[in-house]
Amino acid sequence: MAFVDSHHHLWDVERNHYPWLRETDHDRGWGDWSALRKSYLAADLLADAAGLPLVKSVHVQANFDPTDPVGETRWLHEVAEDPASRGLPHGVVAFADLSAPDAERVLDAHQEFPRMRGVRQVLNRHPDPKLNRAPADYLADPVWRRMAGRLAARGLSFDAQVYHHQMADLFELARLNPDLVIVLDHIGMPAERDAENIAAWREGIARLSDAPNINVKLSGFGMVDLHWTEESIRPFVLHCIDRFGPERAMFGSNFPVDRLMSDYRRLWRAYDTLTADFSDDERRMMFSETAERVYRV
Repeated sequence: MAFVDSHHHLWDVERNHYPWLRETDHDRGWGDWSALRKSYLAADLLADAAGLPLVKSVHVQANFDPTDPVGETRWLHEVAEDPASRGLPHGVVAFADLSAPDAERVLDAHQEFPRMRGVRQVLNRHPDPKLNRAPADYLADPVWRRMAGRLAARGLSFDAQVYHHQMADLFELARLNPDLVIVLDHIGMPAERDAENIAAWREGIARLSDAPNINVKLSGFGMVDLHWTEESIRPFVLHCIDRFGPERAMFGSNFPVDRLMSDYRRLWRAYDTLTADFSDDERRMMFSETAERVYRV
């Protein structure tokens, strides 16, 4: 079945600056991630997807130089205009610090580029340094929340990367801003696999699904399960689909990060197997139509 990769990254370490790819002493819980410190270009994604019916893609911000966030969007448009890239990426989810005084200016600059579709500012907060991804609790910041609420008026969505203990705050953001389209990245990253945390994750997913403006992205499994199998991710995939429905669920690869844990073909074959019991219409929603609707690609 033809599919849209709703979540991938590209980077060119020869041309652009990615501070995090220069880190050598931070343990992200991914094992040896030195393979990520080299360029991953559209040609690499297309090579990974060779023989698969990848028809469109959405690039999600890759922690590009924070002093020039619009530089990533500019570069991605150059990539997409290269005939060898086959139009990839079709949509761009860019970075903007919504708590910063210049947030409006940065958003204006991003929106000069026609493939700009939304914003992601990573929100993950956790006392464990391996799991902490955000320098501040943005969901508790009234300035940040106010600016996030303004994205809808610009026609932009927001990709939210949170853990289960942050889901109540994310639900409140969605409730107060019903016109804001929100995408829960990587199914809420269930990184802690004891029974108590899994139960809390399931409850959080159920709560978020009650907000009609929140969608779920089925992706990023390798980051929280280095040795995942179809069976190990099955309950997470099916719980999300059960709660959100196929019309608000979409698949993504999170490549090249998840390339550390699996090849591209194995990942999409797993998605195909796990949804084999759904109807063709439901599968089309999850593999392409939800992403096309949310990101307008």
